[in-house]
Amino acid sequence: MKIIGIGKNYVNDKSEISAIKTGAQTIFTKPDSSLVTGNKDIDFPKITNQLAYEVELVAKIGKRGKDITLEDAESYISELAVGIDYTAKDVLSASRENKGPWALAKGFDGASPISAFKPISDFSDLKAINFDLKINGEQKQIGTTSLMIYSFKEIIAYVSSFMTLEEGDLIFTGTPASGTGLVVKGDHLEASIEGELLLDFKMI
Repeated sequence: MKIIGIGKNYVNDKSEISAIKTGAQTIFTKPDSSLVTGNKDIDFPKITNQLAYEVELVAKIGKRGKDITLEDAESYISELAVGIDYTAKDVLSASRENKGPWALAKGFDGASPISAFKPISDFSDLKAINFDLKINGEQKQIGTTSLMIYSFKEIIAYVSSFMTLEEGDLIFTGTPASGTGLVVKGDHLEASIEGELLLDFKMI
């Protein structure tokens, strides 16, 4: 399986979308070794002093597809979860200085904690899903899919035009436009979908 991420995919106001939406989505990949499941605590990575969090909805692909049409794209999602897309900001900055890739800054062990999945049938409207992140009990990010620049179906159609999507592939669909920041050892992260706590772990 592969993990696909999309960057810069949310706005603070719907009126901003038309000016930003060019069709060129920002896509990156992460190794499956970056995954953490079961609400396990995560060792703070030794490779960074600047660990940034981004709460995101994660779509699981339920069947194989290539060149998927917009009309069919949502049928390829089997389940949704909430996850954190961690970025080692100092590693990313060093890579960017040499016009290098994001791989080391996004793909280290522990970079992709995700919750248990909920069936897609639990969600009546994929354009109106609310999710949030608290750190040490303080609200840090609040998101709603109505503020996505590229919808679930647009992401799936675009990605599948480049690479075949396989059953079990995961897509991190972007973080809310506001509220990202850094975590430190000892921080307690809690992420919810529609008020239901699904992701709950500490940085140790």
